[in-house]
Amino acid sequence: MEQIIFIILSLAAIISALVVIFSNNPVYSVLSLVITFFSIAGHFVLLNAQFLAIVNVIVYAGAIMVLFLFVIMLLNLNKSSEPSAPLIMKVASSVAGGLLFITLLGALRQSEASAGLSGGNIGSVESLGRTLFTNFLFPFEVSSVLFLSAMIGAVMLGKKNLKDS
Repeated sequence: MEQIIFIILSLAAIISALVVIFSNNPVYSVLSLVITFFSIAGHFVLLNAQFLAIVNVIVYAGAIMVLFLFVIMLLNLNKSSEPSAPLIMKVASSVAGGLLFITLLGALRQSEASAGLSGGNIGSVESLGRTLFTNFLFPFEVSSVLFLSAMIGAVMLGKKNLKDS
């Protein structure tokens, strides 16, 4: 029975991910991405990682996809009216992306330590918290600083230019 559910979830994830890539309508792409996230959450449940499944549904499918949908529907996506980004923005985004890459490399390097978790509680909140705040404390903190800088950047981009008013 698990294999049948796995195959159904895998086909749904692959097909909806392909719709995300090849769809010309951005609203259909976002809705297909929500289906992909639900399929991935189903895979997490099959792997006995209920916490990750719930977080995936709440955070990604719930909050971020709704935000993407509102942004797509409310913004004018006309490329001709979009100004080009200044050089300082390009440099700052490259530095932030590089820091995220270094964080992911550090997490990958430490992943062998988390492989030793016992099989019975690998998806539990306690084992996740223990691993996150012992083996992955530095990458976790660097990621939180990156998210903070992304939020500040989003506020600055969303704010109207004070010189124009």
